[in-house]
Amino acid sequence: MTPVTSWIRRQGWRHLAGLLAVAFSLFPIVFVLSAALNPVGSLSSTSLLPSEASLGNFGDLFTETRFASWYLNSILIAGTSAFAGIFLSVLAAYAFSRMRFAGRRVGLMALLLIQMFPQFLAVVTIYLIFTEVGDFYPAFGLDSQWGLLLLYLGGALGVNTWLMKGFLDTVPKELDESALMDGATHAQTFFRVMLPLIAPILAVTGLLGFIGTINEVLLANVFLRSDGTKTLAVGLYGLVAEKRNANFGMFCAGSLLTAIPTVVVFQALQRYIVTGLTAGAVKG
Repeated sequence: MTPVTSWIRRQGWRHLAGLLAVAFSLFPIVFVLSAALNPVGSLSSTSLLPSEASLGNFGDLFTETRFASWYLNSILIAGTSAFAGIFLSVLAAYAFSRMRFAGRRVGLMALLLIQMFPQFLAVVTIYLIFTEVGDFYPAFGLDSQWGLLLLYLGGALGVNTWLMKGFLDTVPKELDESALMDGATHAQTFFRVMLPLIAPILAVTGLLGFIGTINEVLLANVFLRSDGTKTLAVGLYGLVAEKRNANFGMFCAGSLLTAIPTVVVFQALQRYIVTGLTAGAVKG
């Protein structure tokens, strides 16, 4: 057996498998980039490697649609939803992890069971509820950003609470007792002692919440109707819902720009991600 044959049998197949995986992962990205730079801007004229390149689709996206408004709406809703979801979930997780009270186990199981059913199953009920709410409080009714934000907060509370509770269970209770012995109040113990220790899981749940919200389209498409209140997912879906071939270039250009906030948030929180995802599953 020659050295080359021996290397291929021992290690070469691993390099080949890695190259195939990279090619498989990069193919959709390269295709979307090619479509975004395609001056014709149609699906039928898009190829993997474009013969010409132009930024016309990006310009048309801002001039022919309300993309800037969609962009601002998505960042506002996703950022606020992630922050508020983290705050509410960590309060609930701290209570379930550190306190013993009647209904604790039932409450935990209820949160887990509710997550088995997707929110979209209750879309008719949600629509009717927010229609009635909008009659009394228009700011929180249908076709409003604050109403959609309330809807997202209710859906993320269960999963985030379970993740944070699992992480909090790994933090020794002696730290709480030491802080109380030193004269700290419960609020000081929570904000100054516990929150810095659980920063990894806060970052992970915030990242997951941000990504899930900014990419969500089913509920937002039902909830938001006017063009000025739409999010990126709903607005971009509308571009290809009826004219997929004609607006495909603008759709791909918008998709590339939509990825920028997610990449920025991911890069800012990446040092917490591995620690938070692994430690959160140690205890239940």
